[in-house]
Amino acid sequence: MIHVRLNSSGYEYDIHSLIKAFYSEEEVKVRVCAPADEPEGEALARILKIDYLNDHIRIRTDKAGAGAQAGPNAAGFKETGSDQGGVSEFPVDFSDRVETKNRLKRHLYELLSADTGKTLPWGTLTGIRPVKLPMKLLEEGKSREEIFDFMRRTYLTSEEKTGLAMDIAQRERAILGRIDYVNGYSLYIGIPFCPTTCLYCSFTSFPLSAWRERVDACLDALERELLFVADRFAGRSLNAVYIGGGTPTTLEPSQLERLISFIKRRFDLSHCLEFTVEAGRPDSITEEKLAVLREQGVTRISINPQTMNQKTLDLIGRRHTVEQTTESFWLAREMGFDNINMDLIMGLPGETLDDVRNTLSRIRELKPDNLTVHSLALKRAARLNLEREAYREFQMVNTQEHMDLAAARADEMGLLPYYLYRQKSMAGNLENVGYAAPGKAGIYNVLIMEEVQTIIAVGAGSISKRVYPDGLIKRCENVKDVSQYIERIGEMIERKRVLLED
Repeated sequence: MIHVRLNSSGYEYDIHSLIKAFYSEEEVKVRVCAPADEPEGEALARILKIDYLNDHIRIRTDKAGAGAQAGPNAAGFKETGSDQGGVSEFPVDFSDRVETKNRLKRHLYELLSADTGKTLPWGTLTGIRPVKLPMKLLEEGKSREEIFDFMRRTYLTSEEKTGLAMDIAQRERAILGRIDYVNGYSLYIGIPFCPTTCLYCSFTSFPLSAWRERVDACLDALERELLFVADRFAGRSLNAVYIGGGTPTTLEPSQLERLISFIKRRFDLSHCLEFTVEAGRPDSITEEKLAVLREQGVTRISINPQTMNQKTLDLIGRRHTVEQTTESFWLAREMGFDNINMDLIMGLPGETLDDVRNTLSRIRELKPDNLTVHSLALKRAARLNLEREAYREFQMVNTQEHMDLAAARADEMGLLPYYLYRQKSMAGNLENVGYAAPGKAGIYNVLIMEEVQTIIAVGAGSISKRVYPDGLIKRCENVKDVSQYIERIGEMIERKRVLLED
């Protein structure tokens, strides 16, 4: 365990996230307490004390007591960064919160890097939207060289990651140039059902087998919520529609037609640049369902294998075969879909680099229009995390070599990186990257990352974001449980009414 004691509140999330980036397997506890209330040292493997003083911050690394558990660094952190041994002190101006946070994280990074012998590709950055930083600097007129220098000095970011973020920021600017920030909005519709729940998944999803009899009731509630949004946003430009989940194609063809035709009747789609439906799981795809999507004018779909290795699919609970993925893809192509995304996950249990090579080789044969490469993120609510001991024999490894291999294969397919985001507890402390052929980039994906336009989300577990002209963002959430969503749909609508009040 790593225990962090602060003498007063401030930056707890940033401290916790940075330590976890270096020690992904360790339990990390950060709390505010007076010296007299500090926990007993004998129960702890490492102790870190951070004191916010009048005009400076002091970081102290204490040794654990004699009863500490044996293991790497059980005697405490290596002493570094100061001629006082295990003490590092540096001046700060607490009135400048951003600079204080950055300085604290740089000093903490140096201590953790010395202790582990590791560096992080994204340096001190722990947020999910690193592309926002170079985007802002580009809009301020900064040169590429100035941006590289700023990212290195401020966040210790590697040249490779800064270059990737810069390239994506420039492509995103071109995409966002088509978007009406002020009078436009986008729409997300969440379908909370899946054939099964995957081992790594923490999204709001419910096995269809247990909920089949309530799907229509869920659609009834969804239509009520959509009707409120349509009325509230009448006269404004709807730029993108995204039906996700869950797995939307768990719906029957008649249910898909009901939902999409309702959207088309109630919303003005004349300004809609993209209409996406996640077909997602190949075992949920049929010719009849694809025909509905095609006839209803859906412009972009996802067929997501995650891996093209059958043994991994079986382990993670994806009840489809590699062959089903291939067959579904070619069926969609034959039916005229010309913008197909495929999702992959790096770092799945038991997968070697050769397994990843096999997956990428098979994907290259299909040549999708979009390829989204995820680094496995072990979310707290995922079964893979809750039942970690049961899967300890399956190594979960993601390295820069994995990501470089994916980038090279994407380039061979003519796909360029166009959006990027990060998550907590990501394998290898890396990133998720979306690649696309020219003109095929997922517009909604860029909007959800850059947070420049209001996105109204309907359905169980969905989160709406209202973006104000000055950049302020307000959110409201729908309940996650399907039964609660159906029964409390009036309350969900009222939450949106409050969010959208001027």
